Amino acid sequence: MNAPKRLTPRAITAMKGVEKIAALTAYDFQTARLLDAAGIPLILVGDSLGTTLLGYENTLPVSLVDMIRHSAAVVRGAARALVVVDMPFMTYQASIDQALRNCGRVVQRTGCQAVKIEGGEFRAPTVAALVQNGIPVLGHIGLTPQSVKVLGHRVQGRGDEAARQLVADAQAIEAAGAFAIVLEAVPADLGAQVSAAVAVPVIGIGAGPGCDGQILVINDVLGLSGDFKPKFVKVYADLGKQISAAAAAYKADVAGGAFPGPEHCYER
Repeated sequence: MNAPKRLTPRAITAMKGVEKIAALTAYDFQTARLLDAAGIPLILVGDSLGTTLLGYENTLPVSLVDMIRHSAAVVRGAARALVVVDMPFMTYQASIDQALRNCGRVVQRTGCQAVKIEGGEFRAPTVAALVQNGIPVLGHIGLTPQSVKVLGHRVQGRGDEAARQLVADAQAIEAAGAFAIVLEAVPADLGAQVSAAVAVPVIGIGAGPGCDGQILVINDVLGLSGDFKPKFVKVYADLGKQISAAAAAYKADVAGGAFPGPEHCYER
């Protein structure tokens, strides 16, 4: 049986106007394998692993080593999906040379198909340099989590000038060669406007149904984020409660002597 053919950045771009893109994050081999089997076309190894897996307050402490380790596991688990790696804070912002060295290292060490970097019009020269040197880029504009110290967690693009700037950001990132753009936390009508202003897919997260696709954090989708429930998240499973219930049942079985039973034991 032939192995499934890996999706390419060009294939994701070609989905605009044809099929809505359903993207999710993943941080480990098993989750990537399951998402791939479900037909998810784009898996992002987000620096959100800092808050979802490592317990940080925000994504800023996540290191390049963290991202490489988790991303390599995701690539091993996903046979068909395009795997994109989020470049962590201050691994590409200082200079184009820094971005080329660190993004190149990520691609070489993980086998991923693309990287994601945050920033609008001002980041276009970095995007262009990466693409020109053979590294596909997924852009990210709107609310950019690595700017949390400046932007906070506020919805972006409210007001005419802010909306115009987001459109300009999207167009600049497209012109620089990004194959798609993540648009985060903007009014729904602006999400549709930005999507219509560029020829590459705009993948929304809290940007309304008018985008070319959607992306969510897998922990939020599976009900593993506790009381953290952003407005834009839809929970599709309540695994948090199921895991807690399973652990409590296991504890009770061990305490009561019900586990292990004869069926779980080896014979001489």
